[in-house]
Amino acid sequence: MLRAPAKPGALLLLLLVCGTALQGARGQDATPEAADAVPETPAAVAAPSAKDRQFREGAEARPFQAEVSRMMDIIIHSLYSNKDIFLRELVSNAADALDKIRFLSLTDKSQLGEGDTAKLEMLLSVDPEQKMISLRDRGVGMTRADLVSNLGTIAKSGTAAFLEQMQKGGDLNLIGQFGVGFYSVYLVADYVEVVTKHNDDVQLIWESKADGSFAISEDREGPPLGRGTQINIYLKDSCQEYLQEDKLKELVQRYSEFINFPIYMLTHSTVNKEVPIEGEEGAAPEELSDEEKSAKGDVEVADEEEEEEGEAAKAPKTRTVTEQVSEWKALNDNQALWLRPPGDVSDEEYAKFYKALSKNEWDTPLAHSHFKAEGDVEFKAVMFVPGQATPDLYDNYYARKPSIKLYVRRVFISESFEDLLPKWLSFLVGLVDSDTMPLNVSREMLQLHEGLKVIRKKLVRKAIDMIKKLADGQDRALKELEEKDAAKAAAAEGEEAGAEKAAGEEEERKKLEEQGKAYTKFWTGFGKSLKMGLIEDQGNRRRLLPLLRFHSSKSPDKQISLAQYVEGMKEGQKHIYYLVGTSKEEVAGSPFVESLVERGYEVLFMTDPLDEYVMQNVQEFEDKEFANVSKEDLKMGDKDEVEKKAQKKAKEEFKGLAKWWKESLGAAVENVKVSKRLATTPCVVVSSKYGWSATMEKIARAQTLGDADRAKYMRGQRSLEINPRHPLIRELKAQQEASPDSAAVKENAQLLYQTCLLESGFMLDDMKDFNARVFRLLAKDMNVKDLSVAREEAEPQGADDGDEEEAAGAAEEEDAAAAGGAEVPDDAELQRMMEQMKDMGMQHTEL
Repeated sequence: MLRAPAKPGALLLLLLVCGTALQGARGQDATPEAADAVPETPAAVAAPSAKDRQFREGAEARPFQAEVSRMMDIIIHSLYSNKDIFLRELVSNAADALDKIRFLSLTDKSQLGEGDTAKLEMLLSVDPEQKMISLRDRGVGMTRADLVSNLGTIAKSGTAAFLEQMQKGGDLNLIGQFGVGFYSVYLVADYVEVVTKHNDDVQLIWESKADGSFAISEDREGPPLGRGTQINIYLKDSCQEYLQEDKLKELVQRYSEFINFPIYMLTHSTVNKEVPIEGEEGAAPEELSDEEKSAKGDVEVADEEEEEEGEAAKAPKTRTVTEQVSEWKALNDNQALWLRPPGDVSDEEYAKFYKALSKNEWDTPLAHSHFKAEGDVEFKAVMFVPGQATPDLYDNYYARKPSIKLYVRRVFISESFEDLLPKWLSFLVGLVDSDTMPLNVSREMLQLHEGLKVIRKKLVRKAIDMIKKLADGQDRALKELEEKDAAKAAAAEGEEAGAEKAAGEEEERKKLEEQGKAYTKFWTGFGKSLKMGLIEDQGNRRRLLPLLRFHSSKSPDKQISLAQYVEGMKEGQKHIYYLVGTSKEEVAGSPFVESLVERGYEVLFMTDPLDEYVMQNVQEFEDKEFANVSKEDLKMGDKDEVEKKAQKKAKEEFKGLAKWWKESLGAAVENVKVSKRLATTPCVVVSSKYGWSATMEKIARAQTLGDADRAKYMRGQRSLEINPRHPLIRELKAQQEASPDSAAVKENAQLLYQTCLLESGFMLDDMKDFNARVFRLLAKDMNVKDLSVAREEAEPQGADDGDEEEAAGAAEEEDAAAAGGAEVPDDAELQRMMEQMKDMGMQHTEL
């Protein structure tokens, strides 16, 4: 069927509108923000080439290559689950064409052309009547041979690579380049026209319905493009939502926000306008000349008021009319900040860019890292540390995806590509743009690409460096503040500084105080993430250890680093002492730390449940081994001869008590020995060197799906350490030597062990037994000889006149029971019944 020719008058009008509208378009190096002029009148797009969707008369029809036909069938029916991707692919292709002509113009300026043709931009428009979307670029265009090779056969478009991957059963959600990516348009279209003009060829039209053939013909009827390509997409009936301007705007801003070239969209809006009413007597006042305005300058105020009233009366009558306004609007306003050198970007620009990435207008980043990597894999990246953690950051840690966007040549690929960063850095916000990563491979292949591994490794290193820089900045700021305070105290005795100097110092001080709080703020929000990094990322543990912060026995209010701990170690100290607990107060008051503190050693307070897992994966820092003070075989540096002799003597002296106590406790402890870590506590229970600590046992017991048998095995053997100087221990020793088989002595020893077990942070297996011993101890102290609880007796009958009815009712019940053969038990019988109930477990054990 022949295509209906366009009317000459309509065609001429279309050409005039096109020529007028494109005069204000941007030039070659313009960006959406810096455009000198945006078209006041919308530029017209090329007229639809085939309203009846048939090939033109005289067009050269060709069949698609077999592989291409098969590929198109796969794309249309099973490739992309998200149809929105078609616009991303077309914009990417247009950007490539614009890049190519810009490159050619560097050596031959005539390639670029003049006027509107020289403006490197994209124009997007919608024709609801034709159900068509048009995307036009002023790129290099295509010759007849280019149309055949790029859109009809397998060339260098990546089609062959796609088919190979498809045959292997790989992920079919391909990331397309021109060729594979172009055919994604058939996800939404049932007919496509490609109107193109290359400097070396005439204006051509490529058209196809993806039915196995395409046609190429010379375009003699449509308006001249000058140079470039326009794709007319006739939408399927099921894809009419893409005719909505808001939908297309959202797709461009999502996928092509940082394309180098401006993307304009023809938008339509309705405005209200006031126009004068024709035929009315009132007419608009004439504009006065300069001489008349000067002559009126001497008029008095009263006359001016009269004139104003007269002008108001003479003002023309107007009416409100509705008018359709069409204009080109830039869709990609955000510049690709990462393409600029870091030294050319201000902190304010970084903050604005962070808000655009994070979609968080009220947050300000704590730190940023902007760098370029060169080598086998070239990429640029910008990463930010958020100002504060989101409330749900650790709610679902392993399911959380990193907030790092992946771009390839400014084309958006993924919102959160999981292989770019490890889980423990998922709190970072940023962007990666690679010029060397392939676009014509599947997502599965991209995940296995060696370049991605290089990018990941570099990003992790840069992220750690960024966090370390934040920590070092805080340390320097605090040090400067201390120096300023010292200098201020010294200057207070001398001459007073001037007001101007004092104001400058105060401003500088506020800045230092803000820097001095930056890393503390980071550690509060994201400290758990660094600890997860220590657990999961073995290769970066040495880099992460200096970033940890803890309270300590010498710094209970201010957190310190491991480097600060090592700097303050005692001479001859070989270990970094720490204790894990549920709170700072609990750890500070623990019997495990009292002797160490008494001797002048510093103990780190670890109060996060993650600390237990961290210390299982960390052995040393700067050649200093970590030592858990709640474990056995604690070493506290070199001892002098006097101390060694005293400890040896104590072991010999309490050898008998230790042996007896071990036999009394049975399998509850592995051994009983004299302690060297206690100062004021009679005894403590310590876990084995490789067993679970008390805190770890609590964590294991709290697991919903925990294995009780495994937990019992992992907790290891416990040891009881006694303080030979404590009065209770010495008295117990004396009583044991005097009456080794006494039940009372064994009772005291058992109670003392259970009490120290609780104080050491462990949980009792039989809490009821412990409570019974405490009650018996209280009874002895309070001179209570019998803990038996007497039976509650009923009040005597007739004791109160008001209870006569109750007494009568009770008598009736006794009579009824007697009539039925039941006997009311006396006290002895009742006691016997209670004993039976106790044996059956129906009553608590009598204390």
